[in-house]
Amino acid sequence: MEVTKVTDAMGELSMSAAAVCVGAAVWLMGGRQWGARRARLLLAGGGVVGTGPPSWERAAGELLRLRGRLRSEWWSLAAGLVLGLLGASVIPVVAGAAGVPVLRRVRSTREARRARERRGDAVIALCGSLAGEVRAGRQPGEALLRAVRDSGGFAEAQAAVLAAARFGGDVPGALAAAARQPGAEGLLGIAACWRVAVDQGAGLAAGLDRLDGALRAERDQRADLRAQLAGARATAVMLAALPALGLLLGTAMGADPLHVLLHTGAGLGCLVVGGLFEAAGMWWAARIVRGAEAA
Repeated sequence: MEVTKVTDAMGELSMSAAAVCVGAAVWLMGGRQWGARRARLLLAGGGVVGTGPPSWERAAGELLRLRGRLRSEWWSLAAGLVLGLLGASVIPVVAGAAGVPVLRRVRSTREARRARERRGDAVIALCGSLAGEVRAGRQPGEALLRAVRDSGGFAEAQAAVLAAARFGGDVPGALAAAARQPGAEGLLGIAACWRVAVDQGAGLAAGLDRLDGALRAERDQRADLRAQLAGARATAVMLAALPALGLLLGTAMGADPLHVLLHTGAGLGCLVVGGLFEAAGMWWAARIVRGAEAA
């Protein structure tokens, strides 16, 4: 999780830097020329002045569309190309290309976590909706049909649950099969409540209410823990960005750190050792956060 936060911050930083550079270049090359052309047309009276946006606005729009089409991991390669041009070396390009599959895996993990959280929220919504339908006097099968349609979040297994509820099939079995999806483990509780209500005549709504309260408490506990760990994540991101800040300060002071790091033996050694320490620190910080969340 911490690796995801760090890579997101680095991707946003590189994207912002690229946007600033492109915007400045386009403004210098096109913005002033557009103003000059407008003034000449106004003074000469030759034609109607166009009302379209200037070139820098069109370039900004193209940049935003490009951002929507490109995945975040490709900004690693873009940053490597920029550093390679500035440092006249292929090492940043190779490093940026090597970071693409790593960031792609991180992005996939982040998307899987978000999908898991959405399924968990859908299960909680299903518990509340099903309990409300049962209290309204509907039969469990009809109540489940309405609740599943309203909750959403696990559409992959929705058809099986709906079929079992509509045609008198094995509803607990369908719910248990749907619970195999990450984040939908709470469906096992609904299946247990259904079995108890059908086999022993216990109140289905009461069991669903208790299950809903337990799932909500677990979700709130995770959110509270995530908020408590936000400071540690921010500190780790700031420490991970310090080497880049050091390079910027060295460049501002005229030390040419890229040349030292990429074209001297001592600089290459420092680069390798520093990269290893950076990776080890990020891994260790992520391990601490994961351990705290697991506990």
